[in-house]
Amino acid sequence: MDRIASMLPTSRWRTPRLGVTGGIGSGKSTFAALLAARGAIHIDADQIARGVTAAGGLAMAPIAAAFGAELIAEDGGLHRERMRALAFADASARQRLEAIVHPLVGQATAQRIVQAEQAGAALIVLDIPLLVESGRWSRALDQVLVVDCSEETQIRRVIERNQLTRAAIERILAAQATRKARRAAADMIIYNDTQDLERLRAQAVRIAALFGL
Repeated sequence: MDRIASMLPTSRWRTPRLGVTGGIGSGKSTFAALLAARGAIHIDADQIARGVTAAGGLAMAPIAAAFGAELIAEDGGLHRERMRALAFADASARQRLEAIVHPLVGQATAQRIVQAEQAGAALIVLDIPLLVESGRWSRALDQVLVVDCSEETQIRRVIERNQLTRAAIERILAAQATRKARRAAADMIIYNDTQDLERLRAQAVRIAALFGL
């Protein structure tokens, strides 16, 4: 069953902040977008990371200096396939990449939070894939919502969506927090093993209502 808080603490900030996370293929970004449809401001950390690693992005010069031209795609952005392969083969390479990208994502996220507060948002939804893994986001949030599903469901969805091999997806899953760790960090859990968008939308309506949306 889903676990949804019935009472929420008073926010420490001008606007309540809800962290939404989940493993690859869980549907977390879909759920965050459904909350945005109810009036929340949706800040997508993945989207920000793609921006700073695109051609002309703030991360590209330090990435080129740290990893060399072979990790730069023809368009001037990050060569994602090569970086993914390197990161899985060499944990230190992943750490060096994160040391470049994560501070930039954090800065851009902070700027967007300020903008959302200034715009009078009723709820800020922070869509953060590595919320549990980073260990730092909980200090900047009022509540954490985890969108959860079985690993088999994750694998099937990512194969259909990204055409990655099962082995590649299993490596991604192994690098992410376990389902148990994410559930332990959650104030609220939405189970999303089905493809029932209407059920997911109904849950988003319930969550949004808790924040007055």
